[in-house]
Amino acid sequence: MSSSETVFTGPGILLVLDGWGHADASDDNALALAHTPVLDALVAGRTSTLAEASGEAVGLLPGTVGNSEIGHMVIGAGRPLPYDSLLVQQAIDTGALRTHPRLDALLEKIVGSSGALHLIGLCSDGQIHANVEHLGELLAAAAAHRVRRVFVHAITDGRDVADHTSEAYLTRVAELAARAGVGQIATVIGRGYAMDKAGNLDLTEQAVTLVADGRGVSADSVHAAVTAGERGDEWVPATVLTAADDASVADGDAVLWFNFRSDRIQQFADRFSEHLTATGRSVDMVSLAQYDTRTAIPALVQRTDASGGLADELTAAGLRTVRIAETEKFEHVTYYINGRDATVRSGEEHVRITGEGKPDYVARPRMNLDRVTAAVVEAAARPEVDLVVANLANIDVVGHTGRLAATVTACEATDAAVGQVLEAARDSHRWVLAVGDHGNAERMTKQAPDGTVRPYGGHTTNPVPLVIVPPDAGTPTPALPETATLADVAPTVLHLLGHKPGSAMTGRPLL
Repeated sequence: MSSSETVFTGPGILLVLDGWGHADASDDNALALAHTPVLDALVAGRTSTLAEASGEAVGLLPGTVGNSEIGHMVIGAGRPLPYDSLLVQQAIDTGALRTHPRLDALLEKIVGSSGALHLIGLCSDGQIHANVEHLGELLAAAAAHRVRRVFVHAITDGRDVADHTSEAYLTRVAELAARAGVGQIATVIGRGYAMDKAGNLDLTEQAVTLVADGRGVSADSVHAAVTAGERGDEWVPATVLTAADDASVADGDAVLWFNFRSDRIQQFADRFSEHLTATGRSVDMVSLAQYDTRTAIPALVQRTDASGGLADELTAAGLRTVRIAETEKFEHVTYYINGRDATVRSGEEHVRITGEGKPDYVARPRMNLDRVTAAVVEAAARPEVDLVVANLANIDVVGHTGRLAATVTACEATDAAVGQVLEAARDSHRWVLAVGDHGNAERMTKQAPDGTVRPYGGHTTNPVPLVIVPPDAGTPTPALPETATLADVAPTVLHLLGHKPGSAMTGRPLL
């Protein structure tokens, strides 16, 4: 770096554009199809690079798509974090899961009481919330203990994987059960009901009473169950398969939740536990990985320590931050970026933007972006605030619908919002670090198992743009390295704030 390229320090804005991935232009790349002059100018500049946000670079299995949870955790930790899916797979590969003392005790108790084992989780291989292949190990463990009655309560996907593929995944569940010699699919319901996390308890209640009480429509086959509705895999109605012999949950049974990610299953798990208690049923319950539930549910696999990251360093330095996001991503700029720590620290201010009524992301792809942007602009104008951390959710949330036109609109709205944030940053002499947390909208179709190309609302393994904008136009700034990862964000933010990265961070300042 020449003497003319001095690195600036001072207050700033960390702006996470959720789902902002990079790929060549194509007819299914919503970002490339959208008119986004602000974002285009940013990624074309010399203070722009591409950051790896998937696979081993962030603590996932090789080739695994990134997601918002691990993306924000690594952004905050300043280092890759072995994710729950990786830890579960390692426990399977070493044999530790099948012989886990807690699992052994659970299965032995069921055998002794002639009870049933109920396995509840998302049945796909999207690797965001669950992996259907993990079910094979749990079924094999049940078979080894000679558990006779094992019921799978399947949640269909259509979001992390291509829509209308649930029948193929449920066929895989049947194959895993046949291989183990035990288990049958008892109920089927879409993730829109079973994995709501926005407090829509009317949706959750349908999943609770389906699994606990066997209340739902009847179907004589998986095919009939997943084709009964008209809204795709995400909204398969609560369905009881008539071939299952009274698969409702009885007193003395056991439940094992096999999602490895907590946030979209914990509302279901809490309401399910409360329902069983209210109806006088005592049931042993465990989860594959650690959940953040009100109900204490013992986990078979513990999560990685994520302390020593950005939040800890900001607190130690006495720096003041404001965290801003819509409800859909609020936990990501608070809980997850803080290392899965729900503590509100001194000097940390939270601004949650809420909407009215049930959101319709296709009809309203702007969501509450105007209010989020206004909150960022207002916080940036406050001289006592050292760092504004905000998430613009639209690209990802609307991208998840699989609707290309709506996602293009969301990208264009985000572009305009970023323009407003950059203007506010210039007015307040703040630098801006803008980064995606994973890819999404740059690929809106995917080939299904049957070879057909279908709309796709899931994440990708593509890198994400990472851009640093200096606080004042004309400020000499060195070019960024050609390669980066999300682990470099926290060290770079601390460097720009005039502080050294923490000792726990393995990422590097990019300037």
